[in-house]
Amino acid sequence: MLIGIPSILSPELLKTLMEMGHGDEIVLADANFPAVSCARRIIRADGHAIPDLLDAILTLMPLDQYVDQPVLLMEKVAGDTVETPIWATYGTIIAERAGADIAVGLVERYAFYERARAAYAIVATGERAQYGNVILKKGVIREK
Repeated sequence: MLIGIPSILSPELLKTLMEMGHGDEIVLADANFPAVSCARRIIRADGHAIPDLLDAILTLMPLDQYVDQPVLLMEKVAGDTVETPIWATYGTIIAERAGADIAVGLVERYAFYERARAAYAIVATGERAQYGNVILKKGVIREK
């Protein structure tokens, strides 16, 4: 344990966040996502919800301020009527941790999978909300 590090962040996830550079992406994958078949690097966070992980990660990792949408969600499949209240939860967390001006984009399902395959790492979570997947693009730490 360390002071100031959210306990939900495993040593492996913390190491991965430290290794990532500006522009690298990390996927927080819901329980239905094909994480193992898509991952270059996989981190297991079974049993953890994405909102808890997202909140913890954004206490340590800045989002990329040089792109229009540093946060991407998987767009619902055309005709799918499922509700996605988790997106509002993500929006609240992102606004609190990274700022209200952070734009969140939507990516078509198969394009999301391709983007995930190129990501630095995928975190396989226990999140059960449909369309709960998130891609985060790492920004830079600025000197104060």
